[in-house]
Amino acid sequence: MKNLMLQVLQEQKEGKQIGIYSACTGNALVLEACMRHAVKTGSPLLIEATANQVDQYGGYTGMKPADFMKMIHELAQKAGLSMDRIILGGDHLGPLTFAHLPEEEAMKEASELVRQYVKAGFTKIHIDTSMKVASDPADVRLSDEIISRRGALLASVAEKAYAELKEENQDAVHPVYIVGSEVPIPGGSQDAVDTGVQVTKVEDFKATVKAFEDAFAAKGLSDAWKYVIGVVVQPGMEEKDAGCTEYDRSKAVELMASIKEFPSLMFEGHSSDYQTKYKLRELVEDGVGILKVGPGLTFALREGLFALAYAEKEQYKAEPEKQSDFMEALDEAMLADPKYFVKHYHGTDAEIAIKRKFSFSDRCRYYLPQEKVQKAMDTLFDNFKDGVPLNLLSQFMPIQYTKVREGVLKNDPKELVFDRVANTVDEYLYGTQQEKL
Repeated sequence: MKNLMLQVLQEQKEGKQIGIYSACTGNALVLEACMRHAVKTGSPLLIEATANQVDQYGGYTGMKPADFMKMIHELAQKAGLSMDRIILGGDHLGPLTFAHLPEEEAMKEASELVRQYVKAGFTKIHIDTSMKVASDPADVRLSDEIISRRGALLASVAEKAYAELKEENQDAVHPVYIVGSEVPIPGGSQDAVDTGVQVTKVEDFKATVKAFEDAFAAKGLSDAWKYVIGVVVQPGMEEKDAGCTEYDRSKAVELMASIKEFPSLMFEGHSSDYQTKYKLRELVEDGVGILKVGPGLTFALREGLFALAYAEKEQYKAEPEKQSDFMEALDEAMLADPKYFVKHYHGTDAEIAIKRKFSFSDRCRYYLPQEKVQKAMDTLFDNFKDGVPLNLLSQFMPIQYTKVREGVLKNDPKELVFDRVANTVDEYLYGTQQEKL
């Protein structure tokens, strides 16, 4: 079977200005919403797990790669989406979460990480060896040679793992590879002051490609290089606490023109969250074939859940004991264990309190799986199991209200939240036109 990502590359190279968005999330509700919308729109779906979400030890989601694959199969069956329309990827696979170890140990852990992703059937592998490990000099920039050498090592692990998988399953799809990293670490910028973003220089992009191609050749991986289809660059956009730095195509003209010199490569853009649909389309038109989105999707989920919570407070004002107190439960969970937001939210106590709920960085997504928060969410859904009163629905979810009135959306709390996520997905479908794939 042919890897669907190769078709995305082909469309790009034929000048058809078609790309694909990547749902970078481990949240089951968001994933189900994306799957249901893929069925509705006839679009393929690219889903990616990051190295800190899912690894050989469970990551912060508690899932190993095989566990994540199992969840995707179950959700796809529930949503009625065929698995051959789903591409599963691994993002920032490398020594990211093992950077506190010296090179030999860090790369051993990173190799096992990549091996498990490929053996589990993930077919889009972002090899990211751009971060320093404990044995690297702190005051010296990592050279392209070191980064690419480590990357080629992980590619050799991936190729071996695929060969093993192929023996077990003749229909196993060969993974494609993405190299390079010109973006903040997964989870977004941690800087208190916005220093802006710098568009990748053409010479740096070309040096990255050459270094990786040479490293692959030195490792005897020339055949594997044919499956390297994309390079991560910084086109001048970034998701951040206050929203995003918008893409300005006039600042990226030279970079975008340079991709035309590489007939087998396209750009991958990280942190495309909160770009307008028009900016997303410009990115795809300019050569960014893959648009990564993470917090933007869980932000939409959070908005939908909060809308229900506000409606609930009005509906049960005279019976507060029946309220789920969902927003309060979420905030209490964050305050009890601030490690997931403390480096990202800066300001006064009052400002940080607002950010815990409403920041575009959406650090509250890390706390949604907690038992107390899930229990409150279940109560919230149960309180509206017969639907949200239309006057409250109109007040707090006006777009969904209109769809309910028109008979195209069921007045069910989960359906309403799914549709809020779909609003964001629609922005990406406008940008990528991936329903044509």
